[in-house]
Amino acid sequence: MSLRRTRGTVPAGTRVLVTGAAGGFGAPTVARLREQGARVVGLDRAAGDGVLGCDITDPQAVERTVAEAVRILGGLDAVVHYAGIGIPNDAGGPLEPDALRVLDTNLLGAWRVTSAALPALLDGPGKGRVVFVASELAYVTLPFLSAYSVAKRGMSAYADALRLEYGTAVDGTGLHVTTVYPGYVRTPIHEAGREVGLSLEGQVRREEVEDIVGTVVGALAAPRPPRDTAGTLAGQAELWVARHAPGLLGRGVVRRVRQQAAAGRFDSSPVAAGLVRRLTGRTVPAVTTARTPERSAS
Repeated sequence: MSLRRTRGTVPAGTRVLVTGAAGGFGAPTVARLREQGARVVGLDRAAGDGVLGCDITDPQAVERTVAEAVRILGGLDAVVHYAGIGIPNDAGGPLEPDALRVLDTNLLGAWRVTSAALPALLDGPGKGRVVFVASELAYVTLPFLSAYSVAKRGMSAYADALRLEYGTAVDGTGLHVTTVYPGYVRTPIHEAGREVGLSLEGQVRREEVEDIVGTVVGALAAPRPPRDTAGTLAGQAELWVARHAPGLLGRGVVRRVRQQAAAGRFDSSPVAAGLVRRLTGRTVPAVTTARTPERSAS
């Protein structure tokens, strides 16, 4: 069941920067905010209508493009972070190039954009807002997603640090910081996993695009936005278990992965050969050196 945080609306004229603005979450969020009277500029790898082209792994490009967004908007009230990529990887494999690319985009990219936007966010008439869209994989660890999980868990920690350091000032200004933890949503980020036989379809809790868009817009509209939230009631329950009984959740994941390996779930994926052999004793084709095409999470 969705939390449906859509009852509130953002004040007309609210100035919002959305990363990953052309993607599966970003585009409908931009549309929803504009319907409510917000002024929105997006960032994405390719420029488009109301979207500035920006490679968020390039520090100079981020500084330049965020400054342009602030100029267009005449200031800044909120930033929403969707931008990211997904490339499956072996946790015992090399960091470069794929794992490093995921970390640089999903974690450090959000950090760069936030840093560049911070002066404008703190210069507004009230509390600026930052919404980080992490993932349930920040606290539910699954095989072959280590770089993505590390990036999203790191994003959660960065959000906590930002809240601590910039959340409260003596004059009542500062930042509201919210972290959203989506479950599995059918967006282009999952295509890379499907192409190498590592689809998350059916493996984790399913949610819809509207669950996340409604949650993000609700966080921007709420007088007292949540610190951490999922997009559905089931997600909220899972998040609670992850915070209070991580060992229990982890043991459940291990049991399921063993069952899936025994049932041949990973047999078609070369990167999973070592895991299948260790868990079942069976031999499947060895890992290849071919790179997985990257996909945008946005």
